[in-house]
Amino acid sequence: MINVQEIRKDFPILSRSVNGKPLVYFDNAATSQTPNQVVDVIVDYYHNYNANIHRGVHSLSQEATDKYEAARIKIQQHFNAAKSHEIIFTSGTTHGINLVANGFSALLEKGDEIIVSALEHHSNIVPWQMLCERTGAVLKVIPMTEEGTLDMVTFEAVLSEKTKLVFCNHVSNALGTINPIETIIEKAHAVGAAVLIDGAQASPHIKADVQALDVDFYVVSAHKMCGPTGAGMLYGKEAWLQKLPPYQGGGEMIAEVTFEKTTYADLPHKFEAGTPNICGGIAFGAAIDYMNSVGFDTIATYEDELLQYATEKLSTIAGLRIYGPNDHKAAVISFNIEGIHPYDMGVILDKLGIAVRTGHHCAQPIMDFYNIPGTVRASFAFYNTKEEIDILFEGVVRAKNMLS
Repeated sequence: MINVQEIRKDFPILSRSVNGKPLVYFDNAATSQTPNQVVDVIVDYYHNYNANIHRGVHSLSQEATDKYEAARIKIQQHFNAAKSHEIIFTSGTTHGINLVANGFSALLEKGDEIIVSALEHHSNIVPWQMLCERTGAVLKVIPMTEEGTLDMVTFEAVLSEKTKLVFCNHVSNALGTINPIETIIEKAHAVGAAVLIDGAQASPHIKADVQALDVDFYVVSAHKMCGPTGAGMLYGKEAWLQKLPPYQGGGEMIAEVTFEKTTYADLPHKFEAGTPNICGGIAFGAAIDYMNSVGFDTIATYEDELLQYATEKLSTIAGLRIYGPNDHKAAVISFNIEGIHPYDMGVILDKLGIAVRTGHHCAQPIMDFYNIPGTVRASFAFYNTKEEIDILFEGVVRAKNMLS
């Protein structure tokens, strides 16, 4: 049983006012809030052991290195990677995807095929388009359905021996759809293709086990799961990471440098050029500790209650349409009211202290599918309450009356 009021005490921002109203924060799919326990770790780093890592023999450098590498092990254990060096620290999900896409530039040939789903964030579309432009590979798409799910029949039809890579998000950021990634991974592997899963939206709700999934690459952003911005991770199977060339050149990622030739460091440093976001990596580990202290099963159960409550409540509003109305969803509701632009709705809700996201959510193909300019997206976290959903409901009704 979750004690929401106690948890909310860990997030001082939830007690502030916006436009003279108590803040109702429903933009968690964009960025979750950060608890005191993680903020304290950030402050402790800069107050007590701020130093560069791996290169120094002095005590501060060694302390920072130890804590940074301990965070890597926390992330390895959380996602159940087989080895800690299969965890690459990145600046976030986009960085991880681009790292893999850049590496495959050396492995793909003209006529090879790669597959992406129609439910992707732009960061899991654009890098693959760029990869196709560089290599001559062909990009194919798994279509979506009116319910906001993937057309798996067409996916199987598109798969072939030419397929080298398949990309899919675990959870749609725009609709909340939980995709059948286990089936996607199994089918892709059957034709010899590698699979990258974008776990940015899943990571706050689902504790992914990368070994059980048998996924080749899995990418996550810390700021989606109570951590800092500018930090994230790429999981890659050791065999694949050994095949891929480095994404960036510089310090730390080398074994030996001469003007004639450079050799590269072992994993994970091969992909971690330059001074990393040391504090961000350590804080990412602290955020994982915090979320595990709440418990992912507890989080999932409670957020599902919030989702069902909000769905039932909002569905009573005449003219309101929820997009992606399927039963297998994370805590996201994307909706519009007939005749009202989502931006206008978002502006009025903000005046009432309610933070939602409006627009295409970096998923323009989804909006084009529904022939809409965007949606209003309310995304929930384990520190939200049903009382806040009541405030959202009243705000939507009020905005509808003002704008109709």
